[in-house]
Amino acid sequence: MHRRTALSVSAALLAAAPLLTACSGQARPGTAAVVGGERITTSAVQAKVNDVRAAQHASPQAAALISGSAGLERSKLERMIQLAVLEKAAKDAGVTVTVKEVEDFRKLQVERAGGADKLEAAALQAVVAPGQIDDDFRFKLLRDKLYDHYGSQDKAVDGIRAVAEKMRIQLNPRYGTWDAQAIGLGDKGTPWITQRTRPEQPPAGA
Repeated sequence: MHRRTALSVSAALLAAAPLLTACSGQARPGTAAVVGGERITTSAVQAKVNDVRAAQHASPQAAALISGSAGLERSKLERMIQLAVLEKAAKDAGVTVTVKEVEDFRKLQVERAGGADKLEAAALQAVVAPGQIDDDFRFKLLRDKLYDHYGSQDKAVDGIRAVAEKMRIQLNPRYGTWDAQAIGLGDKGTPWITQRTRPEQPPAGA
């Protein structure tokens, strides 16, 4: 499971992907990735980056937070792709996460953090802006429900990876390469999918 096989985006693949490329074969302007035929735009990625940067600048620890979050654009794109994969895997498996479940989970994390302000501060340490916390919780709840659905993390990884392969994820080369084995961007270290949410973990961020 930990063997990583980074896949470069070839010129042939780019030429075959009209959503991602222009007629010249170059990456289509404004497209960060295509996941299951759906575009993730560079503007959508930048909006998430801007939300984090704005929250960081407003923090007393601004300098440390900013210096410790290099590669923010890539990490936000990766998370957006992974959430799309989780959503599709959950749909295929008949797994759902309701708005109420997210709300209840947020209330629990606020209690554990000692207040909403502390929760937001902890989330920002993990480069999650206040307005992104619910999406972060939805991500975690979907992931953990899929673990339960498959009966183990290993089986869940295999199932989610199969879904990702069917979605034919195409990445704009400016963001690097797609690692099909880790279900993430290349050169990212430990695969995200193996991290189950536990009570003792920080309340936000992965």
